[in-house]
Amino acid sequence: MKITYKGDYALKALLDLALHYEKGLSTINDVAKHIDAPVKFLEQVLLDLKKGGFVESKRGNVGGYQLAKDPADITLGQVIRYIDGPIEPIGCVEKGYSNCVDLRKCVFKGIWQRVGQATSEIIDNINFADLAVQINRKQDTFAYTI
Repeated sequence: MKITYKGDYALKALLDLALHYEKGLSTINDVAKHIDAPVKFLEQVLLDLKKGGFVESKRGNVGGYQLAKDPADITLGQVIRYIDGPIEPIGCVEKGYSNCVDLRKCVFKGIWQRVGQATSEIIDNINFADLAVQINRKQDTFAYTI
């Protein structure tokens, strides 16, 4: 699995929208500022996320972006697979692969399957609500008064 810049920005944008989920729409300029992303590139990323059903947008002066569903219902795995494709480390372990002549005697296939399963176990069990809670806890830790 390789996360592209597009995938990285997609994850960061969704996290920013998850952090503002209860507050309504976020402008693209605000999201870009929060995640340190170029606005033009972020436009493309958000368009893809919209096509994938992760975000929705509203046009106009009071427009912006918001998550299309609850952050608890969006996992890292869903987003990574949608933006960057399969998470398996090599093509031969993907479902339906039949291009290898040594497939039955290949000792590596089982290893790569385990790597893919371990990766899936992690990214499919982390959702954006969990990540938002982690961020908020860290911010609360630094909020103190004298």
